[in-house]
Amino acid sequence: MKAIVCNEFAPVSQLTLQDMPDPKASRGKVVVDVAAAGVNFPDSLLVQGLYQMKPDLPFIPGSEIAGTISEIGEGVPHLKVGQKVIGLCMLGGYAEKVVLPASHVIPLPDGIPLDEASALVTAHATAHHALKQRADLSSTDTLLVTGAAGGTGLAAVQIGKLMGATVIAVCSTDEKCQVAKDNGADICINYTGIDLKAAIKEHTKGKGVDVVYECVGGDMFHICSRSMAWNGRLLVIGFAGGEIPKFPVNLSLVKGFSVVGVFWGSFTQHQPQDFMANMKELLTWYVQGKIKVIVDERFALADAVDAINKVTDRKVKGKVVITL
Repeated sequence: MKAIVCNEFAPVSQLTLQDMPDPKASRGKVVVDVAAAGVNFPDSLLVQGLYQMKPDLPFIPGSEIAGTISEIGEGVPHLKVGQKVIGLCMLGGYAEKVVLPASHVIPLPDGIPLDEASALVTAHATAHHALKQRADLSSTDTLLVTGAAGGTGLAAVQIGKLMGATVIAVCSTDEKCQVAKDNGADICINYTGIDLKAAIKEHTKGKGVDVVYECVGGDMFHICSRSMAWNGRLLVIGFAGGEIPKFPVNLSLVKGFSVVGVFWGSFTQHQPQDFMANMKELLTWYVQGKIKVIVDERFALADAVDAINKVTDRKVKGKVVITL
């Protein structure tokens, strides 16, 4: 099979398209012929050796896929060859085939295209877990989303609005603001050239924000930490801006808010029943048309480097997908 391979921790440009052995389905596992793979910001960190997890070399990046089951190992009675599925693979997604534990494969309902399905897991599932389990978001809350036109930010806008919150999107351009508004944001702030802290204060009538979905880091995190309401929850999603901020803990004490870490990958392992319940709810919402994956651009497998770079350069409005 063809696959994108990381042979050493290095810049994304060093990834290579090469032939790899076809995977086999051992007991409890299935092989999926990949139709599409979602591209995510951590993919870039992973191949550079900058992520929390450092895989053994060589490895194939790619954490979420959609496709068709082509082989089933023993002890998997609930799945069948030819079935369309979503797969959570952590590694191996940028390839023509991937082997997965049956527990990490979810049958795909009719009506969800495979390219959209491949981009549903990480972004929407992260946002769903963050707002539901970590923030306990309610209809009386104001939710502020940074990086709101990106994959996971846009998912948070959609889900936050679906959960009844007042959603403030923060974006770097008017074009991105329009995307966020089209996906449910009540207010969008283009932070370029303005005092963002003052704008947040104005839009919240001085109260501050109940929940922040923060995926940029750096100065953005510091502004958000100074814009929290009493009993607020500042969700730490990621650091797409490249800088991991240092947090002055006294701010949390004085302003009475919580800083809450969100690591969806660990959630799936520590709370598998909650993860599966979340996925069932997400897929139901999708079929009902209440949420939607916005695919910005589709790339061929051979162009995976360009796909990852588009995400890391923060030029994406929605999700980037590799199609096979």
